[in-house]
Amino acid sequence: MSALAFEPSFKDVVKAHRFLNTRLRHTPTEYSHALSDVAGSPVYVKWENQQLCGSFKVRGALYRMSVLSEDERARGVVTCSSGNHGQGVALAAREMKVRAVIFVPNACPEIKKQAIRRLGGDWVDLAVSDGDFDSADGEAVRFAEMSGGTYISSFEDAYLIAGQGAAGLEMFMDEPDIDYLLLPAGGGGLLNGAAIAAKAINPDVEIFGVQSAASNPWVVSWEEGVVKAVEYRDTLADGLAGAIPQSLLTLAKTRVSGIYEVTEDDIGRAIAYAHREHRQIVEGAGAVGIAALLAGYAKPGKKTGVFVSGGNIDDDQLKKILALWGGDNPSRGYNRV
Repeated sequence: MSALAFEPSFKDVVKAHRFLNTRLRHTPTEYSHALSDVAGSPVYVKWENQQLCGSFKVRGALYRMSVLSEDERARGVVTCSSGNHGQGVALAAREMKVRAVIFVPNACPEIKKQAIRRLGGDWVDLAVSDGDFDSADGEAVRFAEMSGGTYISSFEDAYLIAGQGAAGLEMFMDEPDIDYLLLPAGGGGLLNGAAIAAKAINPDVEIFGVQSAASNPWVVSWEEGVVKAVEYRDTLADGLAGAIPQSLLTLAKTRVSGIYEVTEDDIGRAIAYAHREHRQIVEGAGAVGIAALLAGYAKPGKKTGVFVSGGNIDDDQLKKILALWGGDNPSRGYNRV
């Protein structure tokens, strides 16, 4: 049974886009000469790392906060985030003057913790959990029940999915004939929201989610369409780590063609590649689409869209990655699909 209040439609995505259009940036969808050479096909990159707060997550968070009732605003909100969603909630909380308690796992990068505190100011309390994302999310749910605050999921929410879908709508407004799209999988909010927009504009587009082998519930659950437990390990794509809900897996099966898995080495190489070839700072979760192309998941001849979802990476981590992978220079190689 779906935990969504309703199944978001293309109309819902359009409504979210109308609300967000004057409040957030229309980030560029740009042709990549470098990735096109690697893929053997024209590649267009949606640079959501250039969005306010450095991530697409502000879209869903801001739109979700905008539909709170007066009673919900008065009681405040509680959420859990790997960092980027929390920044969006913090920004909205301060603007709307709504109290927010934001839980994050201890592994949340310091740059994201600092941004949540700075954006939320006195309207936000940051709670750092000793466990992983799922543990922190459980703490957030329990705290909401105890305090009476409104719990807001960072991905399993129809309004939030519509808000994330606004980024996909932008991409296809700029390049409506993309016919092969790579999206970070994560909790499934962006994957589903962007898929709703993409399929409405180009019904023939093939859509693939991408996630790290270190946290791969989409990969192991995809074939049977039933969420399965996996062992989670540390990953450069911290923003994609954690379990997925059955509701969003079921929804994704209606539009998404499949899920690709990339290694930590692939992700590190992709972060360094974006920095070297495009002078873009990209976090691990945002780099998985590029990683998939560099790892061989290209479809020559297909007009390809790659969604770079965020750029919030700690300076020290970026320096280490550039030291390890900065000299790599992938050229067109084998093809996995």
